[in-house]
Amino acid sequence: MKLCGFRISNYHNKVRLVLLEKGIPHEEDPSCWPSQEPAFLARSPMGRAPFLETPHGVLCESQVICEYLEEAYPDNPLYPRDPFARAKVRELIQVFELNVELVARRTYPAAFMGGTLTDDAKAAIKADLAKGIRAFLQLATFDPFLAGAELTVADCAAAMHFPLISLATARVFGADVFADVPQVAAYVERIHQRPHFARVLADNRDAFERAMANARRG
Repeated sequence: MKLCGFRISNYHNKVRLVLLEKGIPHEEDPSCWPSQEPAFLARSPMGRAPFLETPHGVLCESQVICEYLEEAYPDNPLYPRDPFARAKVRELIQVFELNVELVARRTYPAAFMGGTLTDDAKAAIKADLAKGIRAFLQLATFDPFLAGAELTVADCAAAMHFPLISLATARVFGADVFADVPQVAAYVERIHQRPHFARVLADNRDAFERAMANARRG
């Protein structure tokens, strides 16, 4: 199998962590930037990354890929066996990605690409983030992982989303949106001590720094 995407992407890194934590043999092509070119669309219908080339065909959308990997490679599980507990992990991921990460993404052009946001737009994003974070914190246990005692796909997702959201909101709002949530800082420090997480985060930082340097030169 081959994971295709780019290492700046928190969603690419989410899938990469699942592959590494489950010990699934794979290749990686970290040079697949989103595109609307026909050849790219033939592999990823929306022109997005990441996507996964499997012996059976190509899969896109990070959450779909993660669930396929869990079902196809049941060793080193990243979901609980109990159906309700599995659903709670999916709930954590969906609440976080739809109501926190996707909302924070509205700041990324201003944070990283030289864009601007009006005061009204900033206020709307802050309000939506507050609701999303409240809902997420109601569900997460941080004991010691997001869903409890065992590492899950929710950790593979959030561990990559947290740093990007913190950086973007600090740049746009002047303060990290998680600054008043101490359990997040403790969790991020703890989870990034795991070898695979540390490796993926280091690769992410390197790719981000190179992309920013290229943008400044351009």
